[in-house]
Amino acid sequence: MSIAKIIEVNASSSVGFEDAIKKGIAKVSETVDNVQGAWVKEQKVVVKDGAIVEYRVNMSITFVVA
Repeated sequence: MSIAKIIEVNASSSVGFEDAIKKGIAKVSETVDNVQGAWVKEQKVVVKDGAIVEYRVNMSITFVVA
């Protein structure tokens, strides 16, 4: 039997959504072992002067603890 835990993470990028997801997972993986997957729950953009300047994601990351 495995026990998993889920944490909620917000990440951002000036490049795109995919980059924000990769950055968020990479940062969590620095301190958390056994990351198994991520569910992107929400995507947002920040707009200034009619242009997108930041991409943001809210995601749940799952990791096995036992």
